[in-house]
Amino acid sequence: MRVFETLGKKKTILGMVHLGALPGTPFEEDYAAVREKAIADAKALEAGGADGCVVQNRGDQTFPVEHADPTVVAAMADIVRAIDQVTGPDFQVGLQVLRNDLRAAIAIARVCNASFLRMGVFTGVTASSQGLVSGYPYEFMKYRKAIGATHVKLISEIYSMHFKFLGGEKTAVEVANDAKFNGAHAVAICDPDTEMIVKMTHDIKKSTGMPVIISGYTDHKNVDVLLKEADGAIVGGAFEGGARGGWVQVDLVRDYMERVRKL
Repeated sequence: MRVFETLGKKKTILGMVHLGALPGTPFEEDYAAVREKAIADAKALEAGGADGCVVQNRGDQTFPVEHADPTVVAAMADIVRAIDQVTGPDFQVGLQVLRNDLRAAIAIARVCNASFLRMGVFTGVTASSQGLVSGYPYEFMKYRKAIGATHVKLISEIYSMHFKFLGGEKTAVEVANDAKFNGAHAVAICDPDTEMIVKMTHDIKKSTGMPVIISGYTDHKNVDVLLKEADGAIVGGAFEGGARGGWVQVDLVRDYMERVRKL
């Protein structure tokens, strides 16, 4: 069983494993090739010194709001298990089933030895290109306990390219407190405005005491600024040569991690 013991205790860098389009989706690709690339990307992240990865079915392009197709769930379970088997025990494997199938994600984590989830919407409501997406913390946390997955850590997205809280004037700090109250272990935020994100990170940590993960717009140029305050980052394009969904490049991961270690 992988246990994410370092979350909030050290600067934690999680690289994205962006999957190609999975079986049964409108843009389906060759599954064997998608699986092979995912495993290679995870191994490259580990070789470069990253602390773990987030497996995400971004290549599907169009997503059901809450209930992923069973073929997608099966494929992601297969890939997560394969990554678990080829990486070491200290490499944290997490996942996100888009658009927001939290039950499928926690089930995969429980069966396939993943240690954390990146949750698109845990509390509140957000607008997406597929429609409104609502959090359902009670039902999810009850299910998490019922299947014996309480060891799986929860990183809740609260402000990002994927989440803009609807329904009033709640600040990111207030949404972070909602996430903490409902059982999240960390929150994730991102925006192109680096100065704003640094201030938001400070305010959230001061109010909640929770780890804050930068979940986008981080690269080799701004890592020193963003991670001075934050507890870690989820990194995609910066490890893929700037082409989101491209192959993870070990040298880019290694260079980024060297900058993190200097912090």
